[in-house]
Amino acid sequence: MGFEAVKKNKGSPGIDGVTITEFGSRLKEELSQLKKDLESWTYEPKPVRRVEIPKPGKKGDTRGLGIPTVDS
Repeated sequence: MGFEAVKKNKGSPGIDGVTITEFGSRLKEELSQLKKDLESWTYEPKPVRRVEIPKPGKKGDTRGLGIPTVDS
């Protein structure tokens, strides 16, 4: 499951500010809502938080990194 991968990787909150611990405490409810949204074709992904990270071996160069939310 994607949530387990994010938890194992110690992911940080996305644009919504929801932590892994907060999301995990209501995992059943979140998955139930996601299922309903997918079945009714009303699911809309949340915006992605963008950050710049340094490129390895290239002083001063950066690349964009998108951090999605865990929240459905």
